[in-house]
Amino acid sequence: MPGPSRGKPVRRPLSVRGPAPRRRRGGNSRVRLAVGRLLLVGALLVAGVKLVHVQGFQAEALSAKAQKQRATPIDIPAARGSILDRNGNQLAFSVEARALYAVPQLMRERWAEALAADPDIGSFEDRVAEIATFIEQTLGPEVDGQKTDRETVRAKLSRDITYIELAENVDPAKADAISEKYNDIGSEYRAVRVYPNGELASNIIGAANWRKDEEPPATHGLLGLEIAQDNLLAGNSGQRIVDTMQGSNVVIPGPGRSREITAATPGKSLELTLDVDTQYALQRMVTDYTKKTAARSGSAVVLDRRSGEIIAMVNDKTFDPNDFGKASEEQLRNVAVTSVFEPGSVNKIVTAATAVEDGIYQPDSVLQVDGSIKIADRVIQDATRHGRLDMTFTGVFAKSSNVGTLIAAQKIGQERYAEMLDKFGLGKRTGSGLPGEESGYVPPLNQWSGSTFGNLPIGQGLNMTLLQMTGMYQAIANDGVRIPPRIIRAEVSADGSRKETPQPESVRVVSPQTAKTVRDMFRAVVQNAPGQTGTGASAALPGYQISGKTGTGQQIDPKCRCYSNTQHWITFAGILPADNPRFVVGIMLDNPTVGDQSAAPLFHDIASYLSQRYQLPLSAEQSPIVPLVL
Repeated sequence: MPGPSRGKPVRRPLSVRGPAPRRRRGGNSRVRLAVGRLLLVGALLVAGVKLVHVQGFQAEALSAKAQKQRATPIDIPAARGSILDRNGNQLAFSVEARALYAVPQLMRERWAEALAADPDIGSFEDRVAEIATFIEQTLGPEVDGQKTDRETVRAKLSRDITYIELAENVDPAKADAISEKYNDIGSEYRAVRVYPNGELASNIIGAANWRKDEEPPATHGLLGLEIAQDNLLAGNSGQRIVDTMQGSNVVIPGPGRSREITAATPGKSLELTLDVDTQYALQRMVTDYTKKTAARSGSAVVLDRRSGEIIAMVNDKTFDPNDFGKASEEQLRNVAVTSVFEPGSVNKIVTAATAVEDGIYQPDSVLQVDGSIKIADRVIQDATRHGRLDMTFTGVFAKSSNVGTLIAAQKIGQERYAEMLDKFGLGKRTGSGLPGEESGYVPPLNQWSGSTFGNLPIGQGLNMTLLQMTGMYQAIANDGVRIPPRIIRAEVSADGSRKETPQPESVRVVSPQTAKTVRDMFRAVVQNAPGQTGTGASAALPGYQISGKTGTGQQIDPKCRCYSNTQHWITFAGILPADNPRFVVGIMLDNPTVGDQSAAPLFHDIASYLSQRYQLPLSAEQSPIVPLVL
C-alpha cells in the first residue's frame, strides 16, 4: 500500500454540501412576531384580570355609584320680556340671579374619596367650615332675607340630606366665584322681576315671580298684564343635558356636568300706550281727591281721541308688585275696568247725539220742561224742584234735566235708542287687552218694561265700566267715530324689532257734523254766567274750550233693594280742547261724602296738567255764553 507522499500538504476532502445561502433582510421577523404575540396575550391577560377584578370585587360599589347619577334633559329658562311705556321707559323687567345649593351626602362621599388619597386633607368639619366662611365673606351675613352667615351655612352643609338650598337671588358673579372655588356648591338660574316705579300702574301691569315648582321653572305672571300676556313675555325655553342625582332632578355640582343642546328664545317685550309721567301725575291727583272727598274709591282714564290709546288709567288704591303678597284684594283690582256702575247723567250724551243726528232738535230748540214727568208707572223728577221752564235743548244737558232728556228720548223711540246704545259700545267688552274687564249691562230691548225707558236715558237701569264711559265721549271727540280703546301699542323682540298692534276696527256712531254740534252744546255744561250756569262750571280751564258732562248715579241700597237717596256714583266725562280735541278724560268717584261731591274740580286739575304736559295750543276763542233757560 503506498504511503503518503512526503513533502506535500494533505488536501481536505471536498464537501458534499452546496454553497451557503445568502442571509435575507429581515431575518428577525419571526422573533418580532413571537414577541408581538406574547404582548397581545399579556394585554388580554391583564384585561381579563381587570374584568374579573371589577366584576368580582368592584361590581357592587360601581353599580351603587352609577345609580346615584344619571344624565337628565332639563329646560333652560328663557329671559322674560320687559313691559315699557309708550316712550320706552321700563315699567317691569327681569334681573338674572342665582340660587346656591349643595348636596351634603355627595360632599361627604367626595371628601371620603379625597381622604383615602391624602390622609392629611383634614376633617369633613374643617372642609364645611372653610366653605361656610368663604360664602359669608362673599355674600355677607344675609341675602334677600335669607341668612348666609358662617354658622347658618355650616349647619346646613353638615346635615345628612340629599339637597339643601343655601340662598336665593344671589348676584351671578358672586355665585360663580363660590362655585368655581368650591365645586361642592351648585348654582341654579333664577330671575328676579323688578318694578322700578313701585305702585305706579300696578293695577295694569300686575305682578310676576319666579316659580320653581312650575315645569319648566321660570318667571310666570300672577296678575294683570303679566299673566294676561304671559305666553308672549315668557319666550320659549331651551334644553341642556345635566348629571342629576338618581331619583331626582338635583343637578350634581361641579364642572362638566351640563351640556347645552338648544338655546332658549327670549320673550318679547310689551310697549304699552301709557305715558309714565301722565300716569304718575294722575295717580297723585286721583288719590288726593279721593281722600279729600272721602270717597270709597276713585278712578280716572285718559284716552287719545284720535287712536283710542289709553294714555293713563289710575285707581286710588294700588299695591307694590315688588311685594304684592301684602296687598289686599281691593288693592289688586283695576277698578276702571273690573267694576261697573250706573253712570247717571253722563249717559245723557246718547240722547243728545241721537236727537241731533235724527234732526229732532237743534241746540237752540226750546222745550217746555216741567219739574217731573210720568213714564209708565213711574214719576221722574229733576234734581232741583221747579215749575215749567222754557229750556233750550242745550240747556237741558247743561242743567242736566232728567225731564227734558226723557222728553227727547220719547221722540227718539225705544228701538232707535237701543241701537245707539250698541253703537256707543255699551253692554260689551271694549277689547282693550286689559285682564278682568267687565262687559257692563244693558237690558235687552225685548225685556224692557214700561218704566225701563224712563231709566236708561238718564243713566239708571244699565251699568258700564269707566273705560266704556270714557269711550262714549271719545266717539264724540273723534268726529263721531268710536275707536275701541287699547293698552298694548307694540310687541318688541329681543333684537329690537317692533310689531305694531293694529288699531281696532272703528265704529261710525254719528256724523262728523253731529259730533261737532254735540261738543259745542256740551261746552255749556262748564259755562258760568248769572242764571245760565252749567252743572260742571268748576271743570272750566281758562284759555281752553272744554266740553263735558257731570253725572250722579244712585246706588242700590241692599236693605230695601231700591235706589238709595244717600249713596251715589259721581262721574264726569270731558273733552280737551272742545274746538280741537286731543284728549278725553273720564272720572268716577264711589260715594264721596265731603265737599261739593262733584268730579268736575278733579277734571279741571287733570286738564290743566295735560295742557301743560303736551303743550296744547290755546283755543282760538273762548266758548260763547249760550242761553240755557229762557
